[in-house]
Amino acid sequence: MRPGTIIFILVLFIFSGVIAFSAQNFGAKDIDLDGGKRGIINFPHHLHHGAVKECNTCHAVFPKAKESIKTLKTRGELKKKQVMNKTCLKCHRAMKKAGEKTGPTKCSACHVKKG
Repeated sequence: MRPGTIIFILVLFIFSGVIAFSAQNFGAKDIDLDGGKRGIINFPHHLHHGAVKECNTCHAVFPKAKESIKTLKTRGELKKKQVMNKTCLKCHRAMKKAGEKTGPTKCSACHVKKG
């Protein structure tokens, strides 16, 4: 095999790996969550990719599927406020206590009561 062919195959291999990595599905950029009587909550999903690092930190509680939190609550498999209190707020408050930049630490920052 000629050196030019080997280099071409190597570049092609590297390029295809970069494309495959960048094409991974990290879900929607922003997700609207049902906040019940307090309205829709806009969840900035994309901001959590870099901050959380491991998807299962959150998704161990609920699957990566549209409306999964609402579905689990309807089935009685997830308690009201379980995700927010035991996952979101717990993490945000721990980060705040550590002096790190974090998201909201009070319910009213995300839940805006319907008019």
